[in-house]
Amino acid sequence: MSAILPSYVSGAWWTPEADATASIVRDASTGDVVTTVSTAGLDLAAALDYARTVGQASLGKLTFHQRALLLKQFGQALTARKDELYELSSRTGATRGDSIVDIDGGIGVLFTYSSKGRRELPNSRVYVDGAVEPLSKDGSFLGRHVYTRLPGVAVQINAFNFPVWGSLEKFAPAFLAGVPSLVKPATPTGYLAEAFVRILVESGLLPDGSLQLVSGAVPDLFENLRLGDLVAFTGSASTAERLRENRSVRTGGVRFTNETDSINASVLGKAAIAGTPEFDAFVRGVVTEMTVKAGQKCTSIRRVIVPRSSVDAVTSAVAERIEQRIVLGDPRAEGVTMGPLASVEQREEVLRQVDRLVAAGGRIVVGSTDAPSALHVDGSNSVDDDGAFTSPVLLRFDAANEDAVHEVEAFGPVASLIAYDTTEEAIALVGRGGGSLVTSIATHDPEEAVALVTGISVWNGRVLILDRDDAKTSTGHGSPVPHLVHGGPGRAGGSEELGGIRAVLHHMQRTALQGSPQMLTAITGIWHAGAASDSTGRHPFRKTLEELSLGDSVVSKAREVTLADIEHFAEFTGDTFYAHMDEDAAAANPFFPGRVAHGYLLVSFAAGLFVDPEPGPVLANYGLENLRFVTPVSPGDSIRVVLTAKQITPRETDEYGEVRWDAVLINQRDEVVATYDVLTLVAKNSYVAESPSSAIASTSLAS
Repeated sequence: MSAILPSYVSGAWWTPEADATASIVRDASTGDVVTTVSTAGLDLAAALDYARTVGQASLGKLTFHQRALLLKQFGQALTARKDELYELSSRTGATRGDSIVDIDGGIGVLFTYSSKGRRELPNSRVYVDGAVEPLSKDGSFLGRHVYTRLPGVAVQINAFNFPVWGSLEKFAPAFLAGVPSLVKPATPTGYLAEAFVRILVESGLLPDGSLQLVSGAVPDLFENLRLGDLVAFTGSASTAERLRENRSVRTGGVRFTNETDSINASVLGKAAIAGTPEFDAFVRGVVTEMTVKAGQKCTSIRRVIVPRSSVDAVTSAVAERIEQRIVLGDPRAEGVTMGPLASVEQREEVLRQVDRLVAAGGRIVVGSTDAPSALHVDGSNSVDDDGAFTSPVLLRFDAANEDAVHEVEAFGPVASLIAYDTTEEAIALVGRGGGSLVTSIATHDPEEAVALVTGISVWNGRVLILDRDDAKTSTGHGSPVPHLVHGGPGRAGGSEELGGIRAVLHHMQRTALQGSPQMLTAITGIWHAGAASDSTGRHPFRKTLEELSLGDSVVSKAREVTLADIEHFAEFTGDTFYAHMDEDAAAANPFFPGRVAHGYLLVSFAAGLFVDPEPGPVLANYGLENLRFVTPVSPGDSIRVVLTAKQITPRETDEYGEVRWDAVLINQRDEVVATYDVLTLVAKNSYVAESPSSAIASTSLAS
């Protein structure tokens, strides 16, 4: 694989002419040449234009659910060939475990966004945010917030440490939003990113222009960006600062987010002394974060903050665990648990930063900066300057307030231990990091946890509370999950990569709409009260999903609610709450005029009023949402129901879809008694309606 690494742009693979200045990429363990990298002659402006035209058009044809299903298929395609990715990953210095974090973690992001997209987004192209805002007394003028996709390209500049996960965590939400991506991986490990992109291209699943790859430098990138484009950057804080100052970001409207180096911390609680489960979990976490990916993670623990009385115990426990668990060497050698850094240059940079920490007062108490012996594929265990090997190093600072320990990051298997005396001091030390991606705390004391979390959350994007109850199930200090935000304030960059649907919405524009119920219904695909409705035709429960229209409704006859009904319901259900059974006690309650009907009795009566009972397109009722009881119903009052098709959501992979119905209960005085949404599953066509079991067989109603 020593040829120039290709890029994938404008729908085709592209390789430059021979370039004498091309960067050489070497195997992290052996120093052998893996490939060379160059973009000399690449027309980056054309690639960006291709994304904005072809990519936007192909993604714009798809709904959120259709894009979500493609993400699942992408994950399946990568899973089928991930052994190829593992093999390449070992050349970056990654052990099998490291590769699982990167490769399987990235694939997991695709599956997670696929699932969340189908569960939490509509099967449409517009996302509605929040409730309706009435802007007129008669309901003829409403406000609503909507999200629509940005018209540009999402440029994703990634770091060397996670060439697969780091790319896919940005690509998945952009794709789900409908915005094409241009991926720029870091040079030292870009060949692994090229491999996963090649697999996706060969799968034939990628919509045209939805994903492009630039293998190498992008010197004129920002000069070719414009309003509607986005940049997501992962890397050093100094580089991020320089990019943020570009005119396209400062005044051109290009959205720029960055996730940068972070001096993360882990805090040991006062009662988590040696021998407690929390102490053991804390030490495991510290050693894991020092050694997984050879400490080359933006979330790695850099500051180990412990009670003064536990400093020696923590030092000994970390040293013992490293001695017992860590075998340094070539990841392809049997038994190796920690590989080299990504490159010799990276090793030298890490050692320079360790020297800075030592000069500032840090004492190395575990490990050494001497060239270590490493296990090689041939079974030898020797020092090898061609490999980027370095030992895990734990430093101890006697002065907890020394600036360097809170500012200098050695981006490798390096952490610094500092002591605290009070919880307030521990909180202040965490804050000295200037903003972090994550801090973990190990404590089984709820009061201590409350104090620490309350004090440190403002300085962190994520806080992990570790104790005996979650130690075995926790994903760990250093593992962001796609369900939650990944980012942090201050030095960490301020962005929120991942974060579930929040990350999708980052690639969209939120706009406040003002208009009539009819217009908002047309734009959002959600029926609004006051828009056209039709109760004159067939009962809507007799209509298939394909026949049903927004606004199809049922206006029921009225039903009187008697005292006998209330007492029977109370006896039958056991709900004998005084408001239903004791006239004097109910009348003394400021909310009731006397005995009133159970709210759930009214909902049950309502179902009897609007349901069409015969078998047909409606396959199942799977819940109701947003139930509110507004006006009490006394014995002798009557209720009627207006049920209107509010939202229709076909399922892409099933022969049925979901229908949300707007239900309003009204009394004889035309007062609203209750409001809620009824959720049903409805067959797409009459064939399925005649054989409903075939539509739902082996399919979970909650999927």
